Amino acid sequence: MKREEVQIEELGQNIWEVEEFGDMNVPGRLFVSRETVDDLLDEYRGGDQWSSLEQLINVASLPGIVSASIGLADIHPGYGFPIGGVGAFDIDKGVVVAGGVGFDINCGVRLMRTPLEFEEITKVREELADALFRIIPAGLGSEGEIDLSIDEVNRVLVQGARFGLKLGYGTEEDLEYIEENGRIDGADPENVSRRAKQRQFKQVGTLGSGNHYLEVQEVSEIFDRDAANAYGLSEGQVVISIHTGSRALGHQIGQDYLSKLEEASQKYGLEIKERELVSAPIDSPEGREYLSAMRCGMNCAFANRQVLSGLARRGFEEVLNLPPEEIKTVYEVGHNTAKNEEHLVNGQKKRLLVHRKGATRAFGPGRDELPKRYRHVGGPVLVGGTMGSSSYVLRGSEIAMEKAFGSGVHGAGRAMSRKKAKSKFWGEDVENSLRSRGILVRSHSYPGLAEEAPGAYKDVGSVVDSVAVNGLTPKVAKLKPVIAVKG
Repeated sequence: MKREEVQIEELGQNIWEVEEFGDMNVPGRLFVSRETVDDLLDEYRGGDQWSSLEQLINVASLPGIVSASIGLADIHPGYGFPIGGVGAFDIDKGVVVAGGVGFDINCGVRLMRTPLEFEEITKVREELADALFRIIPAGLGSEGEIDLSIDEVNRVLVQGARFGLKLGYGTEEDLEYIEENGRIDGADPENVSRRAKQRQFKQVGTLGSGNHYLEVQEVSEIFDRDAANAYGLSEGQVVISIHTGSRALGHQIGQDYLSKLEEASQKYGLEIKERELVSAPIDSPEGREYLSAMRCGMNCAFANRQVLSGLARRGFEEVLNLPPEEIKTVYEVGHNTAKNEEHLVNGQKKRLLVHRKGATRAFGPGRDELPKRYRHVGGPVLVGGTMGSSSYVLRGSEIAMEKAFGSGVHGAGRAMSRKKAKSKFWGEDVENSLRSRGILVRSHSYPGLAEEAPGAYKDVGSVVDSVAVNGLTPKVAKLKPVIAVKG
């Protein structure tokens, strides 16, 4: 399929502008390396069925989009919006796009720090890996120890992380270090289908499958001492990362609203370039209904990670006699969300609906939304790597606020499809290779390990460097995997 020619201009180091043409209402803005620009153009000009650049252009054509359609360094094709994509919309003139959030609503990462040094767990790593694998429910369709009724699911969708806290999972202090304090307002369970709720009866406190994980990691390098001190991180320290989202409930919400927003797109005469970009005006009945349901999904994910954090603490207590309250939440932030936020547009403060699809919040210094302890350095940006690479902690900046609506990368980004990865890698080989490098993997599925093989992803170090070198999200710390629990 031949596409219209596109012009991309270099604005600065790893900052590019896709010039407006056709139906675009704003330019595209890319925070990527020159090599990635070349790859995006090859994909686009080659007529690939899925093109990240074409999706970026399609998002730039949506009504009410402000400033630019943004693609970050981990950009790759998604449903409608590219993954690694950001779009901010005028509250009065813009639209809400289910494809700008995705099916795994509020998938995100929680990072917790321990008082342990890596040497303190070396002799019990196998035991700790086994305990966490036994305690953490993981895998496709996995079920947890909490069995909910419809009424209890409704409470989860309103209370968020506090629901898990009330059941004894975690500490009150956790809430201070979670985005939105673990609960977003405006969630009405009446706008979530019974089918979605039924799928969540036993999934609060479960990891799921795919790219979700729980990892025990070692802080292997510090790049920014001031920010690391603020976040409570030091070299050699043992930390825990949990990456998961709203599970089947969030997926069902996405499915339910695709058809509803398709009808809304037709009703309001919105020109949509592909089905996954179906939309509704933000302040329309359909737009308000989707946003309410999506916020329920966000609260579900907050509750899920809160319970999983309690379970991870249980594993450390069982093996290392470490009191749960000594494991502190550094930060938790989602990367599949649509949120009302205030940003400067042409020098004026405006309320916008910011869609982040595979992109995380990266608020700079001074923002009231950040924990007080972090406001002088900016908020933590949690970037997940692969089982065989490293994860990173970056920080938000004024540049991110000015040029990307306070957004940053969320991970390495896939380099090949899951289907292709399964044909190229063997799960047993992946597990053995990682063990030879000192990384213990516990998984419920060898095919799942093959799909998530490190070779199926971009190099996370290169991704991180490309957005650190221009000051978008400076590096704070590197986290080396020691134990990985997968579905």
